Amino acid sequence: MDPSGIFPTSYRADRRLVRTRWQAVCLALFLVVMLAMPYLVSGRIIAVLNMMLISAVIAVGLQICTGYAGQINLGQAAFMGVGAYTASILASKTGLTFLLTIPLAGFAAALFGFLFGLTATRIKGFYLALTTLAAQFIFHFAVLNLPSSWLGGSNGVTVPAAEIFGLRFVTETQQFYMNLAAAAIMIAGAFGIIRSRFGRAFIAVRDDDVAAGIMGINVAATKANAFLIGAFYAGVGGALWAYMIRFVGVDQFTLFHSIFFVAMIIVGGMGSIVGALVGVFVIRTIQEVIATVGPNIADSVSFLGGDIVFAGMNVILGGVIALFMILEPKGVMHRWNILKSSYRIWPFPY
Repeated sequence: MDPSGIFPTSYRADRRLVRTRWQAVCLALFLVVMLAMPYLVSGRIIAVLNMMLISAVIAVGLQICTGYAGQINLGQAAFMGVGAYTASILASKTGLTFLLTIPLAGFAAALFGFLFGLTATRIKGFYLALTTLAAQFIFHFAVLNLPSSWLGGSNGVTVPAAEIFGLRFVTETQQFYMNLAAAAIMIAGAFGIIRSRFGRAFIAVRDDDVAAGIMGINVAATKANAFLIGAFYAGVGGALWAYMIRFVGVDQFTLFHSIFFVAMIIVGGMGSIVGALVGVFVIRTIQEVIATVGPNIADSVSFLGGDIVFAGMNVILGGVIALFMILEPKGVMHRWNILKSSYRIWPFPY
């Protein structure tokens, strides 16, 4: 939402990533803080930030597919897995560099996602959700049943360290700067997509696909492209994940991970790129708190057993997500926009 009195006077102005001087200052300060973060916080925090940056890429892709285009997607973790396995195989068996494996992993996931996007041309809602759910089972079945020499089977695949122009990204700090650069490029691209004719078509199809078709928008192609773009982002995020963990296993890309990605865009706010980023921060922060507090609670109440304690902590995480959906179903960004609107018209009620 732009400040009062600021209106774009051309499509070129409307597509700008930064529209006001205040936005430019805030963005510059944020980037400076992020660049200085490794010198300000501990290695544990940097590891968490690495996870947040990768999750941000994946959640932004899901936001484009579900939040903007209105196509329910419960298979984002499977698309992430396709990208992770593609990057790991290309890096370990063909020796391709990081700059080549990342886009190729995205394209492989995009192709897989496009196949499910074709089903969106004929079904929607609950039935589309079930179809995307099948992506999880197909992915797991393929990994576990194809020859282990291809994808490693249940043993997984070891991934070599990322290397760019002879520089190896091994430490947490090096990976942080690598992930930060990749996330910045992908997020900037997402803003460009949403403010382009493709983004306007996504929103039109989401609001009313029949009316969009009457206006001349190719509804079938728009829905398929939404899945393609969303899966591409998931594939890139999966490749970054593979290079960070240095190991890829099928249990890293389950249905629960897909549900967490959906929770991120719901908590942050549907139909908002910034909302997806806020949702990533909230969910990942809660997960980190649970991972930190859980062992201490398990030690203090050892008679309950560690499994019960950690199961209870996951229930708490689910309860927090449910609480967000009850109290603010449109997400944090929706409430933030209401507060900004109230501030701009104060002291008048409307």
